[in-house]
Amino acid sequence: MARLGGGRSDSGLLTLDEAAADAVSRVHPVAGMLELPLAEADGHVLAQALIAPRDLPPFANSAVDGYAVRFADLTTGAATRLPVLGRTMAGEAPAVLEQGAWRIFTGAPVPEGADTIVMQEDVVAENGAVALPAGIKRGANLRLAGEDVARRQEVLPVGRRLRPQDLGLLAALGLVEVTVRRRPRVALFSTGDELAEPGQTLGPGAIYDANRAMLRGMLLRAGAEVVDLGILRDEARGLEQRLREAATDCDLVLTSGGVSVGEADHVRDAVLACGTLDLWRVAIKPGKPIAIGSVTGTPFIGLPGNPVAVFVGFAFVAGPLLARLAGEAYRPPRAWPVRLGFAYARKPGRREFLRVSLEQGVDGAVVARRHPGEGAGSLASLAQSDGLVVLAEDVGQVDAGDSAPFLPYAELF
Repeated sequence: MARLGGGRSDSGLLTLDEAAADAVSRVHPVAGMLELPLAEADGHVLAQALIAPRDLPPFANSAVDGYAVRFADLTTGAATRLPVLGRTMAGEAPAVLEQGAWRIFTGAPVPEGADTIVMQEDVVAENGAVALPAGIKRGANLRLAGEDVARRQEVLPVGRRLRPQDLGLLAALGLVEVTVRRRPRVALFSTGDELAEPGQTLGPGAIYDANRAMLRGMLLRAGAEVVDLGILRDEARGLEQRLREAATDCDLVLTSGGVSVGEADHVRDAVLACGTLDLWRVAIKPGKPIAIGSVTGTPFIGLPGNPVAVFVGFAFVAGPLLARLAGEAYRPPRAWPVRLGFAYARKPGRREFLRVSLEQGVDGAVVARRHPGEGAGSLASLAQSDGLVVLAEDVGQVDAGDSAPFLPYAELF
């Protein structure tokens, strides 16, 4: 089970970078490794660097259908006519070429002695011979052994979250298993007497629990194993007991709602009864209040109740912490500049995330259009947009036509 490091209390307004760095510094990667077959390894984090056990490709082979020749046999500045002495298909043993040309197909091993491949479209074949054009370059269309990956080369670093293309590379190297870290187990629940499970009949003043469904999806995409604890009611003693139980066999406890100082916000008191708690005020919009602490030594994160604040808080604070728990070499999401299709004025001081959709302008440039749903409770604004325009802390006003950094949702999850 992951354990929380030493904490600190900060009553000031933290920047987002400070909050994320503080959160990450409190945890260590989970213990435990697994040997998984490649078919089950997608999305897992490498526990050790992978070293190539062999060259890739393992032998020199042809990149095209054509004819293998010795460059020394070609006439400089003029066409060359050579007899065709044999042929090799993919999967056959390599031949030996001492003179002439050799018919060869894509992926077939190059005959010993040959050093150049001429594409079949560039030759004229007739009467058992081929006419080769002038200007052929030595080594053309030849894939050398180890050209892609050399034996003993590090091909994937420790901490890499495996992707389909990574698995393809490992399969090409002949590997059948890979050593990965255990996935972090995350206990997830929502709090609030007003919440109901989707599918239930709503009572007076009730709403369906959307945050848990969203957080579950984000956790799964981040490579976590989710322990869904459902909805917890605003009752102090019950909350404390459930928190203790969740912390027993999980690496992180994650909640949404109930961490402020309201009369019915009992999560704060329940956490303090069995652990530690810092309630940050982070200089972001939306999502200023974020709680981090521990429950009997297990890391705890309490996100706000508004869905957009939950989304932002998870993406930029909980996400990096979870990557650290997973042993992943974390890469911050990459933004690129887009042209704004709107004006926006605000008071500087917080990093703000605006939900936008992209479209192509009349001049072909990408333009960001702001979603009309501005509130932190607007789930539609998340579902109907392409990503977030980021306004730095010192930016007060932007105008249509200005450039601003854009973070696509695909960079976050």
